[in-house]
Amino acid sequence: LHQNIRLDKKYGIALSKQVHRGKKHFFKMQTIKRKSLLYKSEVEYADFCLNHVEGCSHGCKYPCYAYMMKKRCGIVKTYEEWCRPKIVSNALELLDKEIPKHKNKIKYVHLCFSTDPFMYEQDQICDLSLKIIDKLNINNIRCTVLTKGVFPSELGSRNGVSNKNEYGITLVSLSEKFRKEFEPNSAKFKDRIDSLKYLHKKGFKTWVSMEPYPTPNLIKQDLMEILEAVSFVDKIIFGRLNYNVKSSEFKYSKGFYNNLALSVIDFCRRNKISYHIKQGTQI
Repeated sequence: LHQNIRLDKKYGIALSKQVHRGKKHFFKMQTIKRKSLLYKSEVEYADFCLNHVEGCSHGCKYPCYAYMMKKRCGIVKTYEEWCRPKIVSNALELLDKEIPKHKNKIKYVHLCFSTDPFMYEQDQICDLSLKIIDKLNINNIRCTVLTKGVFPSELGSRNGVSNKNEYGITLVSLSEKFRKEFEPNSAKFKDRIDSLKYLHKKGFKTWVSMEPYPTPNLIKQDLMEILEAVSFVDKIIFGRLNYNVKSSEFKYSKGFYNNLALSVIDFCRRNKISYHIKQGTQI
């Protein structure tokens, strides 16, 4: 299954393109409505969060924790359904109502934990994400953003409080073979890094989430090579891979992740980069 999106200029509607077994099928991206959007996150390094899309066309196969939770709750039934994202059509209206309510409690808002704000080749989603970021910034609320897609270059020309936004990518490898197997419809690793480096050069704080980092029985790779590729960032978050059957079969995972965590800490200290080691990574 491969998905992306195109904008049908003739009719002015966003159409998702599903490519399966060599055949292309176009369909209008579905929408949903929610009763609320902003919420206080329980993730250890986050504050407030929002998820303005349900599902993700990247189709990550680690497996994806967000997909597991949505399926367990009965919100989505299949992997194929998860890979056909639905936009929260009333997201901007909800923000207008909720920002005044929470503004005094918000340190920053994170986009996103159960979807991707700059989903690769999903123009309609990216456009909504830009509008959400602008709306939060206009209200003097900074954002932290995480993607497996490519950051739009127009983010680099934002002014005002947006200068305080922090942009991050997920990066657990430099191998395109690995990406195609485990993050099949996401952006190429090099493209992610290049878009992040562009924002860094524009003066924004940048960061990398190296989670879920794979065990050697999934891929043998040099962590230092990956760290060097993103040595320009301001912060690195590192975490282990969970919920993967093959990874759990690796007998030396405790020592493996302990050693890698120490390497990340040493690298960050030497390069004056902030770091966060996810809970459960070091045992």
